[in-house]
Amino acid sequence: MTQTIAPRVRTLVLLILAVAGALLAGAAPASAHAALTGSDPAQGAVVDTAPSQVSLTFSEPVAVGDDSVRVLDPKGERVDKGDPANPSGTTYSVPLVSGLPDGTYTVAYQVVSADSHPVAGAFTFSIGAPSETTVSVSAQGSDDGLVGWLYGFGRYVSYAGFVVLAGGAAFVLACWAPGARARAVQRLVVSGWLALTAATLGLLMLRGSYTTSGKIGDVFDLELLGDVLQTKTGAALVSRLLLLAAAALFIAVLFGAYARTADGGAPDHAAEGDGGSDGESDGGSDGGSDGESDGGEPDKRDLTFGLALGGTVVAAGLAASWAMSEHASQGLQAGVAMPVDVVHLLAVAAWLGGLAALLVALHRAPVETPVGRDAVRRFSRLAFGSVVALAVTGVYQSWRQLGSWSAFTDTRYGQLLLVKIALVAVMVAVAFLSRRWTQRLADARVSVATEEAARSEETERAEEAEEEKQPAGTAPAEASGTSAVSEAVEAAEAPRASDAEKAEAGQDSVRAAQLARQRAATEAARQKRLRDADPNRFGLRRSVLAEAGVAVVLLAVTTVLTQTEPGRTEQDAKAAAASSSSSASTTGQGSGAVSLTMPFDTGGTNGKGVVSVDLDPAQAGDNALHVYVEGPDGTPVDVPEVKIALTLAAQDIGPLPVAPDHITTGHWSASTVQIPMAGDWKVEVTVRTSDIDQVTVSKNAQIG
Repeated sequence: MTQTIAPRVRTLVLLILAVAGALLAGAAPASAHAALTGSDPAQGAVVDTAPSQVSLTFSEPVAVGDDSVRVLDPKGERVDKGDPANPSGTTYSVPLVSGLPDGTYTVAYQVVSADSHPVAGAFTFSIGAPSETTVSVSAQGSDDGLVGWLYGFGRYVSYAGFVVLAGGAAFVLACWAPGARARAVQRLVVSGWLALTAATLGLLMLRGSYTTSGKIGDVFDLELLGDVLQTKTGAALVSRLLLLAAAALFIAVLFGAYARTADGGAPDHAAEGDGGSDGESDGGSDGGSDGESDGGEPDKRDLTFGLALGGTVVAAGLAASWAMSEHASQGLQAGVAMPVDVVHLLAVAAWLGGLAALLVALHRAPVETPVGRDAVRRFSRLAFGSVVALAVTGVYQSWRQLGSWSAFTDTRYGQLLLVKIALVAVMVAVAFLSRRWTQRLADARVSVATEEAARSEETERAEEAEEEKQPAGTAPAEASGTSAVSEAVEAAEAPRASDAEKAEAGQDSVRAAQLARQRAATEAARQKRLRDADPNRFGLRRSVLAEAGVAVVLLAVTTVLTQTEPGRTEQDAKAAAASSSSSASTTGQGSGAVSLTMPFDTGGTNGKGVVSVDLDPAQAGDNALHVYVEGPDGTPVDVPEVKIALTLAAQDIGPLPVAPDHITTGHWSASTVQIPMAGDWKVEVTVRTSDIDQVTVSKNAQIG
């Protein structure tokens, strides 16, 4: 819940953003997820002799294992030998067996980028001439199956657990100290700790399979677990478990020693609308104290300060376990990005976790210690500070991961970020309504307190008037009470009652105790009904519940964002691919090949894509022709039919039809395409995507 930004605060925020923009201007490009930027042999290349090795170049250093790079012959048999080597920088090579026959070979790779995400892919090259192959290049990655789904779910649970744990504890310490005694709040915070601990253990077990085979049976492979412990991500997960042990001690003190000092067991002053009086305590600000002991208040302040300091350190350490192993740890300005990411996560926890604790307190708080307006206002200030921190750190993170305005709409990361921004805006709007309900609740309580004071004053005046009217010789009302006491004393001095009488008296006392408990329960239920019937409190609970619902969706979007290719990297990869296609579309004697890229749209379902035609050596005589069909997202796709026609209009030659053979997913080839003479040839490609949907696209190429 936020408050209206004062002019000075608004100026300060704008100044911070301006300084951040000046600091970040002109920085170098960033990278996060690794991407394959080159290979030798190149994708789709036809080489004359068998290479001795295959080399892959990535956009950043990656982690490779024994089976990270596999080279398969046309029958699907492995022809690589030895482990991948890292001869230089970001290039990794694997040696091949000698004497490889002609044909099409498939290179499949599965590595782990420096930001902990698995990256998989495949491509083909040919020796001598292309051939049919039984290997599919569209193999499923390790993060696409059940293990990938479980790992993603574990990440969501871990984020949610951290938010509830850190935010719930912050709400108790900073906003509502009596919450340390509320069972509902205790269960919420402990549930956050349990969820984060269980999710961390699950991620540690799943990590090996997630980054290698993707098989559920490898989850319990101790050898894989040992390998994971030696990685940066494994070390971060183990560190998180150690910090959770410290968090368990923090929770024990918070709901133990601190709960006993919180307001001395007295009702929350904030619930009465006064925030604590000077004569009794300062409980409105630090949890309260009954003021009966000179040494109790300093001890309580020391305990509060110690818990706040220790809790902040533990929470920052937990947040750092994400920052040091994911997006923030890679790319430009990693030394700045990691602390910024820690602050961002802490702000999210303080806002969303505190919101969850407030919602639980509004619905489940004991009747004798309801959440008062002062507690809600303190949380409003805490949430406002969190929103400011989120805005500042979010601007920096967005710039770092996107790099341009177009990335907001042209990349999946940018689109998800727009959804996240919209959800935050909705939460802030709902929070404004919650603040209005809080003000109405406060005004209503002031009005009720004024009426009760007036009624009390009238009652005292009536009693004084009644005493003045009483005759002088009449014994006061207390006299009858004295007589009753005398009679009780005489009864006590009488002979002891019989056993039957004592038994009956015992039964009467039991019934009296039961009756007292029933009356207390009835009174508590009545007070709860009255509290719940308050329209202002009901409106506040409803608006906070709406905030919490949006927060759940927001947390899910944030989790998906952490697993999505940053927009800056995606756009850089697209630009590199476009530049490569553009340069390859020109012909030269030195290149000995020509490549043409043409978008198509048949108008039917799934009718859009890109078709590429490679001619080698692009000279008069025999040529090798390769056709690649890709979908809008760049992945290879199969279509029912692809036809090629070559025409040299200047010499009235053609069209010469070419019927390429299907090699693998999205790849067709023809090995002996006769081009009779050099010239400016028109290459026409007919793509059919269904029984009735087809289109012909064309582009000219200089042959010879």
